[in-house]
Amino acid sequence: MSLREGASAAVLPAPVTEALERLAQKQRGPQRHRQPVAIIGPGDGGPAECEAAHAVAHALAGAGMAVVCGGRGGVMAAASRGAVEAGGIAVGILPEDDDRNANEWLSVAIPTGMGEMRNGIVARSGVCLVAIGGNMGTLSEMALGLKWGKPVFVMHGDVALPGGGAGHGRERHAGEGAGLPVELTRTDGAPHCTMPACPTCQPSSLPPASPTPPPHSNKSS
Repeated sequence: MSLREGASAAVLPAPVTEALERLAQKQRGPQRHRQPVAIIGPGDGGPAECEAAHAVAHALAGAGMAVVCGGRGGVMAAASRGAVEAGGIAVGILPEDDDRNANEWLSVAIPTGMGEMRNGIVARSGVCLVAIGGNMGTLSEMALGLKWGKPVFVMHGDVALPGGGAGHGRERHAGEGAGLPVELTRTDGAPHCTMPACPTCQPSSLPPASPTPPPHSNKSS
């Protein structure tokens, strides 16, 4: 079982290619993932973010995965283009009540008339989320994905929060994954992170979680 013809535009590391081949085989069988991968990111993403979005969507679509996004420009347009150029499907969940602002590469445009509340539909639709770049809208989708127990992957993810400090530049994912190989390039120049087997993302290599304080009790001693 091989990737779709024309789906190998980017030169990927051997482990990523092998994982994509396994995913392609799975997607041709009865146990295939029927939900798409949600690729999220800013509509004004720069060249690095858009290049990454195109590459990730191209690789996943070439392995038989559909892609869902917010349907507009920037990272969303780049992901849509990558998916379609690999012979895949790109679904756009639009905030407006029509498709006039949909990017030209969408296979399916779904106007919601919900404004930014459509972020919840994007997050809920994906079997996992890949956040590439970031703004407040992207963070809201990431937060919803995590709340719903979905794997969330991050590339170029430092976001300046009001009153917050600078990001530490380390990319990590939450969740156990969904059998989906995604090449994630860390912003600190470290080696690629490849799902589902990433030694840098195992619990033993992540900072220990802060202990949870016991709940406050109103009972008198």
